[in-house]
Amino acid sequence: MKSKKALIFWCVVLGVIIILTTFASFLSSYEPNDMNLDKVYVSPGEGHLLGTDHLGRDVFSRLLEGGKVTLTVASISVLVSLVMGVLYGGISGYIGGFVDTVMMRFLEALITIPSLIIILAFQAFMQGGMWSMALIIGVTGWLVTARIVRSEFIRLKDAEFVKMAIMFGTPMWKIIFSHMLRNSIPAIFVVTLFNFAGAIFIEVSLSFLGIGVPPAIPSWGNMLYYAQNDILIGAWWIGLFPGIMIFITILAINFIGEALKDPERRRLNA
Repeated sequence: MKSKKALIFWCVVLGVIIILTTFASFLSSYEPNDMNLDKVYVSPGEGHLLGTDHLGRDVFSRLLEGGKVTLTVASISVLVSLVMGVLYGGISGYIGGFVDTVMMRFLEALITIPSLIIILAFQAFMQGGMWSMALIIGVTGWLVTARIVRSEFIRLKDAEFVKMAIMFGTPMWKIIFSHMLRNSIPAIFVVTLFNFAGAIFIEVSLSFLGIGVPPAIPSWGNMLYYAQNDILIGAWWIGLFPGIMIFITILAINFIGEALKDPERRRLNA
């Protein structure tokens, strides 16, 4: 009961954040990139709910718009990694044998390489942008999903209902999608949640280092990047609020994932 209440609470928190960022343009009176040099470093509450930055831009509008960018990049990257992971892991787990061995050795080799190195290598060849950043994170984030899907397919291949479907001559595509993939959805959903939190962290980290989303596009990572010098002169609000939003968002996703992972673990052990 307690875990269920916690799950509902964190789902509500994450839902509120998603709603606020989705409707950012309707919730703020200022454009995120509108500059007003007469109102530089205005503290929170003086006509600007969360203050202004070094160019007089409204922090509240940039916080919401930046959240939309960060969550969009994370969502697209997770979708890319989900498709790649399901295809790779599904093929490996269903076919098995020599094909599975070769595919898993290749996967293990990729896992040993730090994802940041692969991302930086892609960044060197691809022109920086929001969509390219989402693609890069997605292409480098499918490895864990593939392992989970493979293990689920191997487990389900020995299930009675799958053996019966094969016995009755059910088409292979129907066995894969209607029986095996559908019964793998709970495990896939949990790992996708953790991948989502990881994608947010990667986008924020890269943008904070100045190699992520272009500076002209507001994102939580870019806001922290610009706030480094602002904090030194006492403008604490510029870095505080995006930091809080990042922390709460990742915390909510991780709590939701943990709450959903426990029933899934009990189901697999049953």
